[in-house]
Parts: sequence; C-alpha cells; structure tokens
Amino acid sequence: MSDRTPTPAARDVLRLAQPRPRWFAPGLLAGVTSAVMAVALLACSAWLITRAAEMPSLAYLGMAVVGVRAFAIFRSVFRYLERLTSHDAAFRQLAELRLGIFRRIVPVAPAGLAQTGRGDLLTRLVRDVDDLQDLPLRVVQPLLVAGITALLSVIGIWLIVPAAGLTLLVCLLLAGVLGTLFSGSLAARAERELAPLRGTLADEVLEIVENLDVLTAFDALKPRLAALARTDERLRRATLRRSVGVGVQSAVVAMFAGAATLGALYFGIPALDGGGGLLSPDLLGPTLIVAVLVPLAVFEVFGMIPLAASAWRQVRVSARRVAEVVPASPPAEIPVDVPNLRPWRATPVMLELTDLGASWPGQTEQGVAGVTLRLAPGDRVHLAGPSGAGKTTLAQALVRFLDYTGSYRLNGVEARLLAQTDVRRVVGLCEQRPWLFDDSIRQNLLFARDTATDAELLAVLARVGLAEWVAARGGLDARVGERGALVSGGQAQRIALARALLADFPVLIVDEPTANVDSAQADALVRDLLRAAADAHRAVLLISHTPVPDDLVTARVTLPARAQSM
Repeated sequence: MSDRTPTPAARDVLRLAQPRPRWFAPGLLAGVTSAVMAVALLACSAWLITRAAEMPSLAYLGMAVVGVRAFAIFRSVFRYLERLTSHDAAFRQLAELRLGIFRRIVPVAPAGLAQTGRGDLLTRLVRDVDDLQDLPLRVVQPLLVAGITALLSVIGIWLIVPAAGLTLLVCLLLAGVLGTLFSGSLAARAERELAPLRGTLADEVLEIVENLDVLTAFDALKPRLAALARTDERLRRATLRRSVGVGVQSAVVAMFAGAATLGALYFGIPALDGGGGLLSPDLLGPTLIVAVLVPLAVFEVFGMIPLAASAWRQVRVSARRVAEVVPASPPAEIPVDVPNLRPWRATPVMLELTDLGASWPGQTEQGVAGVTLRLAPGDRVHLAGPSGAGKTTLAQALVRFLDYTGSYRLNGVEARLLAQTDVRRVVGLCEQRPWLFDDSIRQNLLFARDTATDAELLAVLARVGLAEWVAARGGLDARVGERGALVSGGQAQRIALARALLADFPVLIVDEPTANVDSAQADALVRDLLRAAADAHRAVLLISHTPVPDDLVTARVTLPARAQSM
C-alpha cells in the first residue's frame, strides 16, 4: 500500500480523531459565517467608498454604513465562536482519541511493544497524537469553510459580471490544483520525514540522558552527540523544505488572486460604457469595484485549501505512525481473551504448570520450554538456571504478558479460559528492574492499594526491612526520583515487594531481585524478601541465579541452558 493511502488501521485512527458531527457542526457553521462576513465586509466597504466619491445624498449611503459596521462586528464575533467551538470539539475528541489508543495498546503491552524504541514510542503517543487534532482544525474544517465561501462568492460575482465570476472560478480551481501540486512536489517528502525524524531524535536524546554516566566513562559521549547533531540537522532540513513548500503555495495563491482581479477589470471596464455584452452587462462604477476587489477577500479564505493539503499529509503520516504502535492483529505470542471466559472467585490458589513453553514476539524459537512445577499456598520455590534459560520469559507468561503452550492451571482452570485481568489479580510479579514512579514513597505504595493508611504503609515497609531507612529519609513523603534514581537497587526491590504485599497476591513471582545489587547484599536481600513474603496463604516463586539456603525454600526447579539468548 502506498504511503499516500492510509492503511485500514490508520483510517480507524483518523475516524477516531474527527469530532462527532454534533460537536463539529457549530464550529463549521461559525467558520463559514465568519468567512462570508469577511467577504461581505470588503464588498460593502468597496461599494461605500466608491459610491461616496460620487458625493450622493447621505440617505443613499446609510444602509452601506450600517452594513460595514455589522459585517465587521459579526466577522469578529463568529471568528471567536469558531475558534472556541472548533477547538473545544477537537480537544474533547483528542481525549477520546488518547483513550482509544491506550485501549488498543493495553492488550499487547508490554511484550507487544518491544519493537518500538521508548523515545519513538513516546513521540508517537504524545506528539503524533497531538498532530491528529489538526485533522478537524486544519484539514476538514478549512476545506469546507473555504469551499463553501468560494462557491457563494463565485455565485455573487457571477450575478454582477458573469465573465468575472467565470474567471474567479477558473482561478480558484487552478490555484487549488497547482498550489497543492507545487507544494506536494517540494514538501511532501519532508512532511513524511518529519514525524519519524522526531521519533528518532527522541530515541537518541533519551539514550544519551539515561546512559550519560556510562557514555562518559567509556569516552563514547562525543560520537553519540555527533550522531544526535546529524539527526537534528536532518530534522532542520526537512522542516525547512516543508516551509519552502508552504511559501511556494502562498505565492501561487497570490498569483491567481491577482489574475482573478485583472480578469474582473478586463471584463468589467468595457461594461462601464455599455459595451460589455452578454457576459458583462452594463455596470456602475461602485458595482465594478465590488467585482474587482471581492476576489482578494475570497482568495484570502481560499488560501486555506493548499495549506489544508499540506496539513493532511502530516496528519496522514502521524495517523499511520500511531496505528503502527499496535499491530493490526496481535502477534501469536500475545494472549487474547477468548469468548465465554470463566468467572474467578476461588481462593486460596493452586498453580500448576505442565510442559509449559513461551516465546517472545518475532522470535523463531521458544524462550522457555518444558517447564513443569506446582505452587501451593505456603510454598516457596526457587527457580534457577543459567542466563538465557528462559526464567524471565516464564515469569512474563505466568502473568499473561506472553501466551503459552502446554498447560497452565489455576485451581484446575486453564489460565487462557480466565480473563487476563483476573489472572493478574491472583499472580503478581516483582520485576528484575521494578518500575518506580517519580513521586513519593507513599504514592509508589498506594498504587497497589489506594485505601491503605499511613500506618499500614509503614507496617509493610517494616516487613521488607525499610522502616529505619524511610524514617531517615523523612518519612513517606520522601521522593524516589525518576525510575527510582534516588534509591539503590536493593531498596527499589524492597519497595516493589512492599507494593506487592499491599496488593496481597496469592501467588507472588520475584524475578532476579539481586540482579542490580552487589554480592555483599544479595544474600541478605534474598533472605529478607522470602521472609517478608512468607505466608500460609501465599505461594512464592523466586527466580534467581543467586544460591538460596535450604531453610528458606520448600522446593527447587532448575531450567536447562538454551542456545538462544533472552
């Protein structure tokens, strides 16, 4: 499919970006009225000035004076109403658009988004989504306003000087076609490049910011900054090419506006002497001036059409990029809820795996295979294995981020027959790199249970060995920094475990808690985590390459080495 043709998924995004008719219609009506008032103001003003030069009685000018004032006031009033109502409609629809996009993302996140860089993903979900508000504001409404106003103006000029009306129509058509073609030839490629270049730039900036210490330590910062400068230069050139196209567009429109004015003079002047013929009937001076000057006002409104074509190309690219965030059909490795799901009410929970396997999207081989284990309330199982054996893949499958082969049962019910949200209420995951929000310790814990009191939060922090640390930092209001930048790896794991304990998962998976902790602290962390999570009604699966003392676990499972990397 051509880049110029929106894909079915992009068309769905575009439909979601266009406000509902009942929201869109008031802005369109106000915009048309404002544009017609602007044309009428110029026509009335031109007639009044020319007629006043003939020094008639003021009685002949009274209606024109009132008309000029009325058209000027109404033009401003309806322009304000148009801005107010059209932007209100676009912003209201933008909120629905964002929600609609996130509804599409949630079923495939996080594994289904792994192919998109974080910076590019952020650009698509923020900048490209924001660009979609241009669909009603800079594409659909300007096209309709300019088209309706131009049609009414051509009819009005035709009634005065038919030849001038025909000239105006031809010039409008040529300006629209040629202006769009010239702009497209100069700027279309640049407009298609802008959004991807912004995404690439965001990826590179994010990579440098997040890894600044490592890049500096290995003297690799200068090459990365040079690459960033090259990307920025490409973005600047694309923006400049787009501006050149817009400038040529404006020049073409201005040229044909002058041609329409000259055409009105050419056909109108002979009619002043009564020799205009059928297409130029006899005219008075003030009427001729109206026919000559109205095209200038019409082209000022009509100039929105080539600009709308330029905006459309940008909106189309943004819609495609937003649509590409989520594949048209989820990869086979991403679970999808099936019809007639079983309701979940049972507790406590028994988890059973039989010959379970799972794969990451895009991988030709399974990331983990042949896993058989049983987790009953009170069990603490240590899952070990070399790097690349599939330990994290297994954890992702157990919380239904990845689909599975074999059997995965909760209280005898196959997991794929349960809603994914129900599975995740039962099976919780403390990830290898737990996500901490750039907020206070309190807010990072309330995320798990928003009804918890401060006393409950302090109690769960004490369970994971953070009571003294929190007190030393000033209490629950202490901030953890972006992604936990102000806490150590071990402290981040303990906060994540406290959050999981607040959520009270019957089955808790702790994935490599010592991955970001020095070896001197690893043993203490594992002991504290297992003791804190130990509960008669809770099963714990500890995924760790660190040896765990026998007194802390009830069983061990070792995954064999696999040829492919995780």
